[in-house]
Amino acid sequence: MDDVIELLREKNEPIPVPLDLPDDDLLVEIEEQLLMALPDDLREYLLDASDVVYGTLEPVTVADPRSHTYLPDVAAQAWNDGMPRHLIPICQLGDGYYCIGEEGDVHYWNGLKLGKDPQGNKEWANMAEWIRDVWLQE
Repeated sequence: MDDVIELLREKNEPIPVPLDLPDDDLLVEIEEQLLMALPDDLREYLLDASDVVYGTLEPVTVADPRSHTYLPDVAAQAWNDGMPRHLIPICQLGDGYYCIGEEGDVHYWNGLKLGKDPQGNKEWANMAEWIRDVWLQE
């Protein structure tokens, strides 16, 4: 995951008001709101790289509750849309969501079921693989 975070940092686009990174205490609050633990890869991404802006994909963030990428709000909407409750969304894409399972595996949920994303990919072993294969390749 460290190599991928380093790549993200290199591609980070400057914006007028930079995003903040959360601390461990904030992640505990987020877990309490979600009523579930964050997978290790998602936790590491949120702590170390959720301030990165790159391309058109906008993965979830937790530092600003007013953001449209605020994880508790994105999760509530995804679960309301029918995404299984054991999955946590990491990025919304149209009517679907990239989501992470308890073991760290990443899938695309298309509004009906787990399936292929618009590029034809079905799943990724971990969040680092998803960042490298999807977010950084867009």
